[in-house]
Amino acid sequence: MGSAYVIGHITIRDKAKWAQYRDRVPATLEPWGAELVLRGHLAAVLGGSHAHTDTVVIRFPDLEAVNGWHASDAYQALIPLRQQAAEVDLLACEG
Repeated sequence: MGSAYVIGHITIRDKAKWAQYRDRVPATLEPWGAELVLRGHLAAVLGGSHAHTDTVVIRFPDLEAVNGWHASDAYQALIPLRQQAAEVDLLACEG
């Protein structure tokens, strides 16, 4: 079984709260062997439509690690801040 990824499509509503959330996420990733692959601002929509302005991609060793991270107390504690800060569509993908 290969790596798994979390992809977040993001529209920031409150930059200060988003900065707090973004700064706290890395500590929640470390126990799961996860690596931030991309954090970027949308440059262009090359086909179809896309509602969000930003994207994050995080690589995990496997889907079990993704699920463990997402269910962890450390990450669950950040979800209210994330919801206040931005509209986020969060996806898990196997790769």
